[in-house]
Amino acid sequence: MSAHLVSRRQLLQRSLALSGSLVSARALANKWPALPDPNVSAFELAVDEGYWRSVSAFYKKAAGIVNLEHGYWGKMSIPVEQSYIELTEMVNQQLSYYARKDWYADAQEAVTSIADALKVAADEIALTRNATEAMHNLLFQYQGLSPGDSVLWADIDYPAFKRTMAAICEQKDLNGIALELPAQANQQQLIDAYKNAITGAPNLKLMILTHVSNQHGLILPVKQIAAIAKQHGVDVICDCAQSWGLIDFTLPELGVDWAVFNVHKWIGAPLGVGALYMRRGTLEKVAPYPGESDPDNSKVSARIHMATANFAAFLTVPHALKFHQQVGPAAKMARLRYLRELWVEPARKMAHIEVLGATDSASASGMGSFRLAGQSQREQVNTLQRRLEEEFGVFTVGRHDLASGSCIRVTPQVFTTPTEIRQLSNALAQLG
Repeated sequence: MSAHLVSRRQLLQRSLALSGSLVSARALANKWPALPDPNVSAFELAVDEGYWRSVSAFYKKAAGIVNLEHGYWGKMSIPVEQSYIELTEMVNQQLSYYARKDWYADAQEAVTSIADALKVAADEIALTRNATEAMHNLLFQYQGLSPGDSVLWADIDYPAFKRTMAAICEQKDLNGIALELPAQANQQQLIDAYKNAITGAPNLKLMILTHVSNQHGLILPVKQIAAIAKQHGVDVICDCAQSWGLIDFTLPELGVDWAVFNVHKWIGAPLGVGALYMRRGTLEKVAPYPGESDPDNSKVSARIHMATANFAAFLTVPHALKFHQQVGPAAKMARLRYLRELWVEPARKMAHIEVLGATDSASASGMGSFRLAGQSQREQVNTLQRRLEEEFGVFTVGRHDLASGSCIRVTPQVFTTPTEIRQLSNALAQLG
């Protein structure tokens, strides 16, 4: 490389140094959060306000509103943001010289970091721009469907995926089964509901399982449900768009062949980064993207065609995963669950509030939802969202795709404080 051009690796080293300067300028002791004490349990750490204040110092928080809508996409920490800025500058300076010569090898570092974190092989992972891209490619390129076959989805699934499944049913003359799950449920109820749906569906070939629902944060017992599906010859696509980083898990724990991810949500990578997982030996069921070639059915990347993407965003992934690991995945999950319980516990005692989602700890993530009792219509919930924002200074979002009706989703982050959660609880009390 010419002397006047900065290599990608030199840039990475420089970006880390600059991020350290930025953190120092913000009076932070270290560039990365201190590792949690291994002798302190995640449960104990969840309520250690000193630790979470130290983590919060690595984020730039907006003033003027209590933002409890962090399920859309994640905030980058300061060192990750600075790395992204520096990598964007590098790509903008070197342009095609970098993209043609170094990008494909460098992108493998992002793939490897994702695979290592999920405890799978790097050749089972491909980069995507988001979970939706990965899911749509799996659905449209799946080769195992014939007229009269059935496919299954549930009301808690991502709305765009439900619409896509319905469209494929119409295109291919399939039987679409839309499972309605209870508005409040525990793990056994969920297993029973899916078992009945799987065993009762004629010629069921393909189904979606959402690990954590974007509607109310309910965690599905994916491993148990996927095992039932496999016994009946049903292929499963697991939607992990909301789960990775919100809860602590690895892919072998789920027991699924295919999964889709957002890395820009709870992992904290730049916006526009996702991933696709396909277990070795399963690729023959999903055709390569039109125009791509994979005669040996060995390349997950052949199932995706991203064209020109945000190179810098993908190069930042190892930084984001490093920060996530430094905070501690188990501690992060425990903290977010703790913050959820701070508002859910008092809300359950309010006769005018209906809390949705998990009724047991195994089904609960840090995300939750509620509505005013008896008010499940879209406009009623939209009005409630506006009241929370305008009267009480709490920003949330309405979700409208559960079979039981609309709800308000509440999604804290690791930098959310108990005081901010109490502001929500006080607002709920005053709504009665």
